[in-house]
Formats: sequence, C-alpha cells, structure tokens
Amino acid sequence: MFDAAARRLLDRPLSGVAGLVDRPGVSPNGLTLLGLATGLASAVTAAGHLWWWALGLWLFSRLMDGLDGPLARRRHAAAPDRPQVGPPSQAGGFLDITADFVVYGATVIGVAIGATGQFDVDWLPFLLVLFAYYINGAAFLAFSSIAERTGRQRDDGRSLSFLGGLAEGAETIAVHALWLILPAYAGTIATVWAVVVGVSAAQRIVGGFRDLG
Repeated sequence: MFDAAARRLLDRPLSGVAGLVDRPGVSPNGLTLLGLATGLASAVTAAGHLWWWALGLWLFSRLMDGLDGPLARRRHAAAPDRPQVGPPSQAGGFLDITADFVVYGATVIGVAIGATGQFDVDWLPFLLVLFAYYINGAAFLAFSSIAERTGRQRDDGRSLSFLGGLAEGAETIAVHALWLILPAYAGTIATVWAVVVGVSAAQRIVGGFRDLG
C-alpha cells in the first residue's frame, strides 16, 4: 500500500548509501546474503526473548535488503567505464526475493517461540500469517512468470512483476518491528496481520486473473 511512496522517499538516501558501500569486495549479492544472515539472527534472538537485539537486527537486515538493488543499478550504470562489471544478474533478483521470504517466515517463527514459549493454540495466528504469506508468494511469483512469458509485465523497477495489494513490503517491515517492540501483544497483532495479508492474497489472485485473462 505504501511501497511506491516509500521507494520515492528512500530512493535518493539509499542511492547515496549505496555509493558509500560501493567498494571492491562488496557486491549486491553479498548485501543480500548479509541481510539474510542478520534477518535469521533476528529470528533467533526473538526466540530467545532478546527483543531489542531482535529489533535492531531486523531493521539492519531490511536496510541491507534495500541497498542491494541500488548498488546493482549503480554497478550496471558504471559498466561502460568498468568492463569487469556486467549487466545485472537475474540470479541476483531471484536470490533477493527468496531471501526475503526466508527471513519473513523465520521471523514469524522466532517471534512465535519467544512470545508463547511453546507450540499450542497460541501459535495459530502466526501459522495463519505464514499461510497467508505463502499464498501471496505463490500468487505473485506465478503471475510474474506467466506475465513475462506473455508480455504482460508490470514494470515498477523491481526484478519481478509485482501485483500490488493492501499488504506490501513497507507494511511487513512495520508489523514485524511492532511485534518486536510489543511482544506481549504479538498474538493479537498476528491475528490482525493475517487478515490483512489474506485480503492482499485475494486482491493479488483477482488482479492477476484479470490481467492475464
């Protein structure tokens, strides 16, 4: 819902930071993997009730996720002057989106363990969130593949053709951070979030069907 506005707001600052980290030995895929590692670390620290550490690791992980694209675009733009830098790798885009889903799912599980301490009915809201996430993932990944093959892509600058919805990346970052700030209310937050993500899944399924029909 807020992704387009967030990208406009953050594009220049992230591009500036990408310039600062554009050094030998630093690659877009390296930043993606660093974001993956710190995201998983956030899940582990949340499971261990280290909520402020988990929050810091989560936000750092998302910063790395925000920097890999600008760095890749910067390297590609410099390719004529730097022959060793080739065109952007489609594998990099695949790695990025896959890492995002690993981190999102792991964070849900980590918060569930930290907030409930056991597997019982208290886990249900978190399982519903995971279920809704993967419905969304299946919907937009399938749409991206078919849209590419049929020439009906939605080009918004990202690696895949994304279907918009009520819940997008900016909302996900905010809700995951809220869990870490208010772990006592994590179950209630998860219930509401599962509904929001479920509505988004329905939007993407209907929107994708219409676009491809």
